[in-house]
Amino acid sequence: MAPRVLVSDSLSETAVQIFRDRGVDVDFLPNVGKDKEKLLEIIGQYDGLAIRSATKVTEKVIEAATNLRVVGRAGIGVDNVDIPAASRRGIIVMNTPFGNSITTAEHAIALMFAVARQLPAADASTQGGKWEKTKFMGVEITGKTLGVIGAGNIGSIVCARAIGLKMHVVAYDPFLSKERAEEMGVEKVELDELFAKADFITMHVPLTDKTRNIINADAIAKMKKGVRIINCARGGLVVEADLAQALKSGQVAGAGFDVFEVEPATESPLFGLPNVVCTPHLGASTTEAQENVALQVAEQMADYLVKGAVSNAINMPSITAEEAPRLKPFVRLADVMGAFVGQVTESAIKEVEILYDGATANMNTRALTSAVLAGLIRAQVSDVNMVSAPIMIKEKGVVLSEVKRDKTGVYDGYIKLTVTTANQTRSVAGTVFSDGKPRFIQIKNINLDADVGNHMVYITNTDVPGMIGFIGTTLGAAGVNIANFQLGRDTEGGDAIALLYVDGPVSETVLDQLRANAAIKSAKPLVFNVE
Repeated sequence: MAPRVLVSDSLSETAVQIFRDRGVDVDFLPNVGKDKEKLLEIIGQYDGLAIRSATKVTEKVIEAATNLRVVGRAGIGVDNVDIPAASRRGIIVMNTPFGNSITTAEHAIALMFAVARQLPAADASTQGGKWEKTKFMGVEITGKTLGVIGAGNIGSIVCARAIGLKMHVVAYDPFLSKERAEEMGVEKVELDELFAKADFITMHVPLTDKTRNIINADAIAKMKKGVRIINCARGGLVVEADLAQALKSGQVAGAGFDVFEVEPATESPLFGLPNVVCTPHLGASTTEAQENVALQVAEQMADYLVKGAVSNAINMPSITAEEAPRLKPFVRLADVMGAFVGQVTESAIKEVEILYDGATANMNTRALTSAVLAGLIRAQVSDVNMVSAPIMIKEKGVVLSEVKRDKTGVYDGYIKLTVTTANQTRSVAGTVFSDGKPRFIQIKNINLDADVGNHMVYITNTDVPGMIGFIGTTLGAAGVNIANFQLGRDTEGGDAIALLYVDGPVSETVLDQLRANAAIKSAKPLVFNVE
């Protein structure tokens, strides 16, 4: 059955056709996003939801979206999606961070020019029949210092454009390396230094707890007198009342704002000030950008729903369409290994270590780790997946670590999972053979080679003669057919394990018969989904 997508905001017909061309059923209802009740009524029918900014994907919507697997935002901002709620439900949230980067960067440069030369006020005056040349004295851009807060996708484009305008660019970004700054031709500085040096300041960061109110009265006091401030990023980065006061006092000479604390912005402390240029969140509003992000979100969502590829996800490691086929069997292996430990572990987990050896160390380990964690806690939380599992593990206070190393054994690549509880440490290792099927190669540091089936039995026992016969006879008497039987031990007469792949579920009655043998320490049924 083909996956279904609801497009609840305006998207181009070309974008809608991309879904259809890639085998996705799509309902194009561009006004339903504004109808909260209708959206709640129908959202449970869909695997995907494609939106712009009008649709509000609230916790209530997510609760009603019983089949939803992915939300795709045509644009960069995801303020209208409850990401924690989506993540807890295992719903991937994607955006399109590159489709409108150039457009938004160009708008920031345009606002900088408009503020420097007072263009909107001069236009209104001239069209009003006045000729006030002396009233609109501007400043040049050339030779001025531009402070860029955030040197990511959009910020880096602004830097390049500003350098082309013969500006000196200083940039503040905690993730900007010295080498990257040199490559861009900008000076990497701390925030206070940027405030002190810049003639113009432009912001290109998301709104987070760390960036909220990054420009307030205290920050403005550290700036050059006569600085001009541009914001095409997010409302809430600037305390508008503080900026308005600084504009009135002359500390700030001008401001250009495309975004506001409350949107749609029908009022703001900045409105009506003569040295402010305002636009109604037009940063991404070009024909090219709107089409680009629409096409991009359709491609990303279709690739995920049809191929399992994950691109530009906010809450999930990316998996490219190219690596998805190779990664898929190892994702299944990772899930199976997590599920094994999760089903045999009864006490609270304190630490999880995942070792990637050989070829697996060069794979997308973030995705593999997410799969391990999903399998690990599925025994306790049935609807967990690769999106929600890392969050749940973190909330439980489990210490998680990854280790990567070059090939050390006979296998080209394998994964080993070690879980520590208050009572014991458990470990399991596995790999994928050429048939693409997962195999256990080590349990409790005891080597073996075991196929993975939907139904299995895991037995720990003391190494004594007669165990194979006893186990086989007991299961045979109960009508349980054994597809594969693997044994291993640490030393003669020491600890031993048996892993049986059986054709169907084993009843608790039969398991009790196994446990009645004095040499058997435990016998646990295991269920995997390896189809």
